[in-house]
This record gives sequence, C-alpha cells and structure tokens, in this order.
Amino acid sequence: MTLDLRDRIRDVPDFPVEGVVFKDLMPLIADPVYFRETIGRLSEWARPREPDLVLGAEARGFIFGAALAYALGSGFIAARKPGKLPRETVEVVYALEYGSDSLQVHRDAVPPGSRVIVLDDVLATGGTAKAKVELVEGLGGVVVGIEFVLELSFLNGREKLTGYDVHSLVTY
Repeated sequence: MTLDLRDRIRDVPDFPVEGVVFKDLMPLIADPVYFRETIGRLSEWARPREPDLVLGAEARGFIFGAALAYALGSGFIAARKPGKLPRETVEVVYALEYGSDSLQVHRDAVPPGSRVIVLDDVLATGGTAKAKVELVEGLGGVVVGIEFVLELSFLNGREKLTGYDVHSLVTY
C-alpha cells in the first residue's frame, strides 16, 4: 500500500497571519510509519545523485535533513540563524515577504567539490532555498539536488531555482 503523505499534513488556518493556511508537517514527523516513508522517498530521489553532504536549515530542515543524511550515509550540515554556531561562519542574507533574514554555516562546513543535497521542509517563494544554494556554492560545493517534502506551487518558488535539479514529494 502506498501512503498518501497528505494524510499527515495538517492545515492550520490563519497562521502565522490571518488569511494564511499553514501546512503543518509535525503530524507527519510524529507518525513513525509516515516519517519512515517520507525519509525513504527523499532518499530514493537523492541516492543516485551521490551526495557527500545534506544541508538543512532550522528547524524542520534539521529533522528531515539529519534523517536523510543518515539514510544516505552522508554527512549533515546545519544552516543556522546568526549567532548560533561557535566557530567562524559565512552568512547569506535573503529577502522575505516582509523584510529579510539570514543563515550561517561554519566556514569549513563544505569542502570544495563536495556534492550537496539542499533539503528543506517546504518550498514556498524559494528565497530560503536559494540562500542555502548560495552558501554551498560560495564555499566551493556542488549542489547536486534541491529537495522538499512539500511544495506550494502557487507561490512559484521553483522560478528562483531555475537550472537546479528540484524535487518535491507533495505539491499543493
């Protein structure tokens, strides 16, 4: 039987602001059968790309990314908010709908030439994913794929990722 991951994705109306329907992935993560299935599907797509590393950002990107890295036998890189990493970092600033944000990784997180899967829980406008790509490439890594659990296609986030191999498990 094939599981429909949508069965464990909960709609939360008016979060974080009125008029937005938030897609909550926590029920999917909490269900061991669905979570295992999710990581299995992510790995199936990522494995042929032979990644050395998986990069995920806080917070759900840590959950999915670390599990994917483990399943692939790859290393995991944590992209964090400023001030959270203890050694020398590099940073990328990116635009949000209402302002900007930034992510950092350790300067030595991506050895030059490393093959990296950039993973995130949701592809919305594409800004966060593009920022992670810039971090990887800025350190000399090669982005071999960008993968999402869920994609909100009506926000056209793929347009910011043109030229990259992009995959989503569930599309709304």
